[in-house]
Amino acid sequence: MPDLSARRRTLRTVLILMLVVDGIAAAYLLSPLSRSRAKHQEERHQVQQQLQVREREVAPLKNIDEKLVTARRQIADFYEERIPGEYSNIAEEIGKLAQANNVQISLAKYGTEDAGVRGLQRVAIQAGVNGDYVDIVRFINALERDKTFFIIDSVDLTEQQGGNVKLQVKMETYLKTT
Repeated sequence: MPDLSARRRTLRTVLILMLVVDGIAAAYLLSPLSRSRAKHQEERHQVQQQLQVREREVAPLKNIDEKLVTARRQIADFYEERIPGEYSNIAEEIGKLAQANNVQISLAKYGTEDAGVRGLQRVAIQAGVNGDYVDIVRFINALERDKTFFIIDSVDLTEQQGGNVKLQVKMETYLKTT
């Protein structure tokens, strides 16, 4: 028959060892070294706040593929509607706006350069504009609001006589190259 007293001693040693480990664990949980329930809740709250911040950061990326399709369609519409395909369209549009606002364009200079965007060429325009102050203001406003995309870079006063004003206007637009 097996030696029961040796097994009892081994079992008693294991039980005592387990009680010691339980005592150490209980002492640790009750001691100031262990984190309290409040600290656990605080940590959980911080993690939830971090999650909310990350969700806000990622929110603009939701449905990005649909947004890209919409953006490409809007860009194509913008090019089609607001970017002229020929130089003559630019000069014609400026002439129409000048006539509609009772101003005269003198010595318009056009220069082109690469726009850095495939299919577009930047057209820099310098023009002298003569007319009544109020008419020139309307002309510049009409340029900025026109269907053709014009950007006014600068307006310099060159001469003023009574109500008549002469300005040097620098602007730019873009031309489709394809």
